[in-house]
Amino acid sequence: MFRIAVMGGIGSGKTAVTDYLGEKGAVIIDADVVAREVVEPGQPAWHQLRDAFGDAILRADGVLDREFVADIVFRDRSALRRLNAITHTAIGLSMVNQIAAVNDDDFVVVALPLFRLEHRVIFQLDEVWCVLADPDVAVERLVNQRSLRRDDALARIANQPSNDQRRKLCDVTLVNEGSLDELRATVDVLLNERGFLRD
Repeated sequence: MFRIAVMGGIGSGKTAVTDYLGEKGAVIIDADVVAREVVEPGQPAWHQLRDAFGDAILRADGVLDREFVADIVFRDRSALRRLNAITHTAIGLSMVNQIAAVNDDDFVVVALPLFRLEHRVIFQLDEVWCVLADPDVAVERLVNQRSLRRDDALARIANQPSNDQRRKLCDVTLVNEGSLDELRATVDVLLNERGFLRD
């Protein structure tokens, strides 16, 4: 089994890379997807979040109001730390279990927006790929493609690690400031070098 992590900040194109790797046959284990699963009503992390932040973070049907939580934590570092302390353990355990269920001969991609050094050991990674975009490019994508307000996009980027910090953690850097076709061509080169390029 060959395991890589793909990391990148909001608006960098991390999802475009992981989606394309999935099209090429990789097994994708996405921390963002797992993060939604572990906070579903009744899950332990859901109870912990309600206790920490109150019923105001829940919609009428009991589902976590993710946009409301995002508005809170991306403007308050202490709230972000509380959120991460509650969710990271649950997310990591679920991802480890999913990796353990994958066939030994598969190419596994772990999508991690918030990569830390200990993830190399936790997920037994062979490589870490980082998708980078200039903050101005990322802001324009968030405003134009996700309809975020500019101040909201800037606040979210400011609360994440910088590109320089990410470069220090990765083995491979993919600069994504051009077209989607250019990004996919770069991924194809990397896959070909590792013997995983599939038509």
